Amino acid sequence: MNICVYGASSTTIDQSFIKDGELLGEEMAKRSIGLVFGGGNNGLMGAVARGEHRHGGKIIGIAPEFFNVDGILYEHCTEFIYPKNMRERKMKMEELSDAFIITPGGIGTFDEFFEILTLKQLNRHNKPIAILNTNGYYDSLQKFIQNGIDNHFMNEECKKLFFISDSPAEILDYIENYNPTNTPISRFKDINMK
Repeated sequence: MNICVYGASSTTIDQSFIKDGELLGEEMAKRSIGLVFGGGNNGLMGAVARGEHRHGGKIIGIAPEFFNVDGILYEHCTEFIYPKNMRERKMKMEELSDAFIITPGGIGTFDEFFEILTLKQLNRHNKPIAILNTNGYYDSLQKFIQNGIDNHFMNEECKKLFFISDSPAEILDYIENYNPTNTPISRFKDINMK
């Protein structure tokens, strides 16, 4: 199994986020779960990769060639793929992954989360999506989604499309025990997955 992990590349985030990222990578490697990620050396991307590498895990980095500048990309990847652009990067990450974990991040991470969530809602995939809520970082996201539901912009079932926890182990347990049969939003259930 390979899990795509999305997250920050920032070098200025609190060390508690880095620690959780490394714990996630370590736990993935211990469970023989490979990492697919954006290839970054810094922030949560680098932290998860270091944790995975420390325990001998498989690491697939994916980033356009323009990121290949000293110190930007993680150098201990088992494999590195250079797509033409950011759109191809996201498609390749999705293609090579059996599940998705969203760690704290910024605009790029939000973009990746909402795209993969939308694709699941539209029944384009039925892979597990989990959010690592370190330090309550995604508490406001849960409120944002609930506000959309309360105002009838989203269906209540949207909350069933992903799992959220502050524990890397709980997130991996969820993914390993995932049952895909009951997650698509009802009005899209009959759309064939392609």
